[in-house]
Amino acid sequence: MTLIMNVATRFPESNAMPTKTLITGASTGIGATYADRFARRGHDLVLVARDTARMDALATRLRADTGVAIDILPADLTEAADIARVEARLREDADIGILVNNAGAGLLGSFAEQDSADLARLITLNVTSLTQLANAAASRFAREGRGSIINIASVVGLMPEFGMTVYGATKAFVIFLSQALAHELGPRGVYVQGVLPSGTRTEIWERSGVDPANLPPMMDVNDLVDAALQGFDRHEAITIPALPEAALWDAYQSARQDMLPGFGNTLPAERYRG
Repeated sequence: MTLIMNVATRFPESNAMPTKTLITGASTGIGATYADRFARRGHDLVLVARDTARMDALATRLRADTGVAIDILPADLTEAADIARVEARLREDADIGILVNNAGAGLLGSFAEQDSADLARLITLNVTSLTQLANAAASRFAREGRGSIINIASVVGLMPEFGMTVYGATKAFVIFLSQALAHELGPRGVYVQGVLPSGTRTEIWERSGVDPANLPPMMDVNDLVDAALQGFDRHEAITIPALPEAALWDAYQSARQDMLPGFGNTLPAERYRG
C-alpha cells in the first residue's frame, strides 16, 4: 500500500473548477468568511445555514460588493430531511464545483455528564451531515473528473488530552475522512482538503455555553480562512494554519505510515506471546 498524504501534497493544476461554491454553516464565522473570499474570487455561491436573516444580509452585501449570484438554502443539518435537500442540490446542480463542509458545533462538559441526545445531535451535525454532503458532491465530481471538497476539521481531532472528547472524536473522523477521500478521489480529478483550525474567534464558543470574557487569545477568523485558502491554492491535503513547521506534520505522517507494514502480520507481536 502506498500512501502519500503530507502537507505539501499537490493536486493537478489542470483541474478546471466551475464557478459555484456551496458553503455550509455560512451565516457567520468561518463559513461567512469563506463566502466573502470566494465571492471576491468571482464564485457564485449557495449559502446553507439555519439563520436565514443572517444569510440574507450577507448575500445582500456580497452581491453589492462583488456582483456574484447567491442562492440561500435554509437548512438545519441535524435534520435528515434538510440534509437530504442539500444533498439533492449538490447532486443536481452541475455548476457547483466546490463544497465547503463547514457546519459544526461544540459541546461543553465531561463525557460522563453529557446528555446522550445532545451527543447524538453533535455527531449528526459534525459527522453524519458532513459525510452525506461529501458523498453527494463526490458522486458527481468523480464522474465529471473535477471539483473540490473542503472539510473543516480541528486540531482538537489530534488532541485527545484536550478534554473535548466527543467533539474531538468527530473532528478526528473528519481528518481521517478527508485523507482517505484525497487518496481515493485524487486520481479521479477531485481535490479534497482537510482544514484543521486551532482556537478561532467565532460564535461557536458562545453557542457552546462559554463566556466570551473567559476565552484565551485566539486566531482571527479572517487570518484562519486566508491561510486555509493559501493551502487550497497550493492543493494541500491537510492545512493546519497555526502549525509553525509543516515538517512536524510530515513527521507525524511518516511515523504513522511506518506502522502500516506491521498491520499485516498474521501473528501477535512478540511482546504479546508467552
